[in-house]
Amino acid sequence: MEEIVQDLKPNKGKSLVIDTDFGSFARYPVKTHVVKSGDSLDDILLTYVGDNRREGDIIFMSEKIVAISQGRAFPIDTIKPRRMARILSKFVYKSPYGIGLGIPETMELAIRELGIVRILFAAFCSAVTKPFGIRGVFYRICGEKARAIDGPCDCTIPPYNHYAKLAPDKPDKVAAHLSEVTGNGIVVIDANDLGVEVLGRSSDAIDIAFCKQVFKDNPLDQGDQQTPLAIVRKLTAEEAERIRKAESAQKAEESEQQDGEASRPECPKEAEAKAEEALPCDGEDASPAGEGDGEPIEKGTCISGADSRSNQDEDVNTDDDAHETEEEETGESDEKSE
Repeated sequence: MEEIVQDLKPNKGKSLVIDTDFGSFARYPVKTHVVKSGDSLDDILLTYVGDNRREGDIIFMSEKIVAISQGRAFPIDTIKPRRMARILSKFVYKSPYGIGLGIPETMELAIRELGIVRILFAAFCSAVTKPFGIRGVFYRICGEKARAIDGPCDCTIPPYNHYAKLAPDKPDKVAAHLSEVTGNGIVVIDANDLGVEVLGRSSDAIDIAFCKQVFKDNPLDQGDQQTPLAIVRKLTAEEAERIRKAESAQKAEESEQQDGEASRPECPKEAEAKAEEALPCDGEDASPAGEGDGEPIEKGTCISGADSRSNQDEDVNTDDDAHETEEEETGESDEKSE
């Protein structure tokens, strides 16, 4: 693969620079192609990180691309959970930042990976300690392999928004190998807005506390940014201040552009085009969707499956009422005719 040099910028809503107990660091997100099973991590790093890296930089990798490249991600409909997986998944805390073991399919992966005995023991200990306000016992017993298992999420890049995945296999060994390939330190990390877990390091000299502090604001994010890599670089105080000023200036410029676009008067041609788009086509009902029978649907309203079923039930009830009313009216007219 040909080496790609990127214009490294922070992800939206994130900052390049962070201050830690170990100094100030820049975190440069690196965009890649959508990684698939069997892809070479060697090629990915050399292609996308390439000349962007310097001596002394540390490359942080999302544990997800390591697991995917190892073939440890599976389409959700190919996982057939056993009855015990269905039962246990009901008692898992549902986090807004990830499914974890909260669905039968991911619990099934945990049972396959760790064994039913360990999972049941962890579940028992969790049930016993929870009334005393002690949380997290299940994952402390099951370890990082269980914590890193995750399920499908709407915000994930397709096709992995319909996949469940295991933790990467032997992440320390993977990190050590990739460090030899690149000449840089490597960290395999599992980060989200709840916390940071370090799954693999190329060397014990890379401090775990440093890794957690430098990634505590989740600079790679979890959406469609497609940036599973980050180049982490130590900065001097002057370099950190210069980058912060440049970011502030960029944000101010973007804000002015948005304000300018919002206040720009609409030209007559644009207004005419919008008016033509609003007109109904020949033979098309001019009334907006949702008007007529029932309440009008507000713009931006999302109707869920449950809501749809509820609406269908209401429609059935409404039809019954209408039928009864029709019968009453018919009865009244019969009385009058008599």
